[in-house]
Amino acid sequence: MKDTLAVILAGGRGERLDPLTRDRAKPAVPFGGAYRIIDFTLSNCLNSGLMKMLLLTQFKSMSLDRHIDLGWRRFFCRDLDQFVDIVPPQQRIDRGWYQGTADAVYQNIYTIEKENPRYVFILAGDHIYKMDYAKMLASHVERDADVTIGVFHVEVETAARQFGILEIDTNERVIGFEEKPEQPKSIPGDDRLCLASMGIYVFNADFLFEQLLEDANRQDSNHDFGRNIIPAIFDRHRVYAFPFRSEGARPSYWRDVGTLDAFYEANMDLVSVEPALNLYDEQWPIRTYQRVLPPPKFVFRGGADSRRVGRALDSIVCSGCVISGGLVEGSILGPQVRINSYAEVHDSLLFDGVRVGRRCKIRRAIIDKDIDIPENTEIGYDLEKDRHRGFKITESGIVVIPKVDSLAELLKRAT
Repeated sequence: MKDTLAVILAGGRGERLDPLTRDRAKPAVPFGGAYRIIDFTLSNCLNSGLMKMLLLTQFKSMSLDRHIDLGWRRFFCRDLDQFVDIVPPQQRIDRGWYQGTADAVYQNIYTIEKENPRYVFILAGDHIYKMDYAKMLASHVERDADVTIGVFHVEVETAARQFGILEIDTNERVIGFEEKPEQPKSIPGDDRLCLASMGIYVFNADFLFEQLLEDANRQDSNHDFGRNIIPAIFDRHRVYAFPFRSEGARPSYWRDVGTLDAFYEANMDLVSVEPALNLYDEQWPIRTYQRVLPPPKFVFRGGADSRRVGRALDSIVCSGCVISGGLVEGSILGPQVRINSYAEVHDSLLFDGVRVGRRCKIRRAIIDKDIDIPENTEIGYDLEKDRHRGFKITESGIVVIPKVDSLAELLKRAT
């Protein structure tokens, strides 16, 4: 891994996660209470021994930059040639924004060449999974591949128009590739499943540079790895697939949290009794930046008022939280959330610093940071009313409340 560089794409707009991405880059969106989305890719690199990383940013990167600076630089020693460097658009080659994933890498080709890597990983900074990249690199080297693509099995109906779909031979060499087809081709012997690209690639560095230069000169290209680079090379070069498999008895877990519903569902996966993604795995820790905060606190035993009991059931409760006589069920509370007496929170995600007033009722909601919810407010029980208030409602009926200066004033205007 000492000859390998990771290039992490972390500059997309994340428009399908709006309003959570109005003020932050998609990889900086909080996840699982204590983490950011980017933490999973960075932890995979660190746990795999991949200690040289370039993080390509672009839109609304301030929150992401701060998170990397506070939480991640301590793991690396520059004197040992270890680093995670944030690389904003340099405009060395083009004065515009990145036109696609391949263009983002191409515009930073000078920075990559300076590190003189033998192999280059291209990774997405907005997926949730745990994966040992060292095994993928070993497979790439053993097969003398030009490029290796990380793949996983997904149901055909789910994959339609969502993923790049591969066909492979018995040696796992790629013999067909379509980017987000309407009718994905199933794998031999199982009409229900197809082989989807994870958006993870390992290239021989010299080969990557050649392909980026060729693609940059194509006027009809979208300058994207999935749409242009991979379809142009699989029948002429040694392109292999690397199936993503679980290390233990659990099935492999990989989620693209590109939509609000997918983001919500991936978070809800964590509060199940035996979650498919284990955050408590000491062999593969997910690291992040966490402020020094007091432990969570649950107050009021109830006494004569049996309803005034601080409880959290099937939930994740982060440091600094106070559940003061309220009920939390099937939910994730970020740091310093406060739930006041008689309030109920069900199947919801509350980001850092949310304060829930007395007798509030919240169900199936995502609430962004530092929002004060006035007493007696109901969210998620009348979707038409929530829509009239200006809240976003997803296809599956999740209510999303973005950062606002005063939720009380917003609710007053809506009435």
